[in-house]
Amino acid sequence: MAQIVVEKKAKKYTYEDYCKISDEKRYELIEGELLMTPSPITKHQRISGKLEFILRRFLTENNLGELFYAPYDVCFDNENVVQPDILFISKDRAEIVGEKNVQGAPDLVIEIVSESSAYRDMVQKKKLYAKFGVKEYWIVIPESEEIAVYTLKDKTYQLCKAYGKGNTLESSLLKGLKIGLMDIF
Repeated sequence: MAQIVVEKKAKKYTYEDYCKISDEKRYELIEGELLMTPSPITKHQRISGKLEFILRRFLTENNLGELFYAPYDVCFDNENVVQPDILFISKDRAEIVGEKNVQGAPDLVIEIVSESSAYRDMVQKKKLYAKFGVKEYWIVIPESEEIAVYTLKDKTYQLCKAYGKGNTLESSLLKGLKIGLMDIF
């Protein structure tokens, strides 16, 4: 007699479920899968702080919009809620910034890759950000001291340029921005 095998599907979570979780730990929700995000290490925090400082100054001087950093929820839909390391919303799209979170795609998202987040940042989130229309995506790789800048074209990211420690990063989204990576790494 043949046995019937019933495969148990993982529970799909929603934003409502996500909001009930204790905020002592960081989580993200990708395609309904609840994923814990460990606290960043010291090198990650240093890089994040330097990028945030340079970007905030540039954005403020040019009155371009708002900059936020993790932990801060970006809600794409009921099954996709992430906490990018750094995100920018242009003043033309300020209406997506809510009291508790961002409702929609930021203009720019920056993720700083760690050992535990590499697959999520370089594959899952990259696909998610493209799907929901984030115009520019930077992937910061502390180990190799690089920043890869991707721009959205036809719902897919094209590598604009990978910048190394001796280079000066430029953004096609933020015209006039120049970041010497010696100042970051």
